[in-house]
Amino acid sequence: MARARIGIIGLGVIGKSHLSVLQETENADVVAISDPTQAARDHAAGRNVKAYDDYRTMIETERLDGVVIATPNDQHVPVALDCISRDIAVLVEKPIAESVEAARRLCEAAEAKNIPILVGHHRRHNPAVRAVRKAIADGVIGKPAIATVIYTQLKPDSYFNLGWRRDKASGGPILINLIHEIDLIRFVFGEIESLQASTSSAVRGFPVEDTAGVLLRFRNGALGTISLSDTAASPFSWDLTSGEFDQMAGTTDKLKRQQVSSHIFAGSEGSLTLPDVRHFSYRGDTEPGWLSELSEDRLALTPESAYRRQARHFAAVSLREEEPVINGRDGLRTLEATLAVKAASESGGTVRLSA
Repeated sequence: MARARIGIIGLGVIGKSHLSVLQETENADVVAISDPTQAARDHAAGRNVKAYDDYRTMIETERLDGVVIATPNDQHVPVALDCISRDIAVLVEKPIAESVEAARRLCEAAEAKNIPILVGHHRRHNPAVRAVRKAIADGVIGKPAIATVIYTQLKPDSYFNLGWRRDKASGGPILINLIHEIDLIRFVFGEIESLQASTSSAVRGFPVEDTAGVLLRFRNGALGTISLSDTAASPFSWDLTSGEFDQMAGTTDKLKRQQVSSHIFAGSEGSLTLPDVRHFSYRGDTEPGWLSELSEDRLALTPESAYRRQARHFAAVSLREEEPVINGRDGLRTLEATLAVKAASESGGTVRLSA
């Protein structure tokens, strides 16, 4: 099996997760990381990985097939452009860029050189998400009617010790958390045609929002709602129920996870939930409706870490063996819809998305 030579730029929380998973991936070798902090370079040394303080030196010195870009959001595009100029495939953590214009510029540069971009929306690799997506495409819920997404959890005060999370536009839960929900709902339920939104910072009083409500209209005629808050003492969020992120309370022990659904996709013949993949429908000879009993079962799937699947996929993308599950243009559409939430909140009107 061919093994991709991978570099990582940025060794914060997400960068360390990428390093850990990639070092256990059968078709990848992490040959170097780059981070300006001594603590990050010490961490790399502890894992026997060469470290650079300047990513430009790393990509000029090492022979790399792919690079994971886990820098602060405003550095995604310039760093990715430097890698693309050296014919290196990139996995760009979400959001792909801070603006639609910058994302478009990145996509055009990659397309001009035929260099693949994989955007780090890891949930697309989750077996539960993929099973629900396939079931909806196969007509299991009938004609899609409504999607209900809840992301409500309480971030501790210490989370905001990094000032940009309080003060910078990209520091609120819209670009940090809601963007994942937008991408998942696009992937599973269909493209978004337009949206309305309202945001609030009334609880914490920071310049960035802490709460948002979003109303979506899909191209297939269905509607959707997203309730978002990072200041709500609640278990109703993907992070606390899916077990994907091992730094959340209880997620390392399946029995300690909150046993709740955070996503509901309903249609004319049934509904599906995530992350617990429950399927509700009417069966038997009685007329379907609220006077009849709903049956419940679960979709069959084989659980596997979304991050491990993403790592294996990125190695294959870097070797040009697979096409990205979510490429730059796809990531751009998720970013456009996410930024539209801010625009709709500011204008108080409906924002229509590009076709």
